[in-house]
Amino acid sequence: MNYDVVVIGGGPSGLMAAIAAAERGRNTMLIEKGRKLGKKLAISGGGRCNVTNRLPQEEVIRHIPGNGKFLYSPFSVFNNYDIIDYFENLGVALKEEDHGRMFPASNSAKTVVNALINQLDEYKVDVHLNTTVKTVNYDETGHTITLNTSEEITTKAIVIAVGGKAVPHTGSTGDGYAWAQKAGHTITKLYPTEVALTSEESFIINKSLQGLSLRDVALTVLNKKNKPIITHQMDMIFTHFGISGPAVLRTSQFVVKELMKGAHNVPMALDVLPNEPEDTLYKRIHQLIEKSPRKAIKNIMKGIVPERFLDYILSINNIHEEQKAATISKETVRLIIHSIKHFTFSVHGSLPLDKAFVTGGGVSIKEIVPNTMQSKFMPGLYFSGEILDIHGYTGGYNITSALVTGRVAGMHASHH
Repeated sequence: MNYDVVVIGGGPSGLMAAIAAAERGRNTMLIEKGRKLGKKLAISGGGRCNVTNRLPQEEVIRHIPGNGKFLYSPFSVFNNYDIIDYFENLGVALKEEDHGRMFPASNSAKTVVNALINQLDEYKVDVHLNTTVKTVNYDETGHTITLNTSEEITTKAIVIAVGGKAVPHTGSTGDGYAWAQKAGHTITKLYPTEVALTSEESFIINKSLQGLSLRDVALTVLNKKNKPIITHQMDMIFTHFGISGPAVLRTSQFVVKELMKGAHNVPMALDVLPNEPEDTLYKRIHQLIEKSPRKAIKNIMKGIVPERFLDYILSINNIHEEQKAATISKETVRLIIHSIKHFTFSVHGSLPLDKAFVTGGGVSIKEIVPNTMQSKFMPGLYFSGEILDIHGYTGGYNITSALVTGRVAGMHASHH
């Protein structure tokens, strides 16, 4: 069978690529090894689908710390605002939530997935589900794809949009890296990003903080000289293996990179009250102590920080929770406050790549033409989405990258 464009991978990037090629009148085939299209879209944003982000383009790129600057070129063709217009023109009403995150007004990812599937139907894309690609053979004038059924497909252009290795139950199992290498591409080292972190600290092992959720805290990754690398202020949770939650996911890639450089552990500092300076907090607590010196210190500080965290801070400072406030020296009160503002601990690893939300590493962007997404080595070969060495924070940034690179790849693949 012969096609103008074959897109491999039915995730957000592949769907967008197939639609873009077919809109331009190209005979387009979409191959997906799973039984459903848009599986990653369907589970993103907790099943509500965080389609994109409305922040200014500069900000969006800043939220894609893994080679986000590469996206300036594709964004000049199709950007986050174009994504919003695109879906609204398809009749998918979107609404904005915190930090510019855009969701379908229906609160259901299915609305988004179905809108894209309807476009595939409208432009008569030949969709093959439950279909695995066995081999990809390149030629200067056209390419041949052999399927698991032994069927051979010839095409002028291929878009490889099979994702990375994160969230493998959606089908992202790293199949595309070998096809990229066969065309001469470099795969940079793969690693987990947007991933929970593991710790061997005693309070993790003995579960003294397990299940404790902290809201709006500042979490900082420190380098080996104890200088801050990055800080994110969001929520987090202590787990049976370490730490998780939004602040942890955001800082995780910086931890993983330190570990990849050979560090055995990475220090992190937690500020549970980031919006209140240490001196102000000291004065506030000092006044409370002066007012009620006979009250137990725990009761004086109750409500300032979560109770279980307070219990732990008091215990590491050798204070009994029933101890009367008046019996505690000013120096000890300062130490308690310092522990609340600078709770430092080590993390020793992360959950594996198959438990991460996003893959770090992938097809080297130095080998891709940014405004077309074409391979610099092989005519008629394009890459889009998470197979590329581009990764962002959660919050609609990775899907934005996938939809933009998919759209640009599909548009240009149609020129062959």
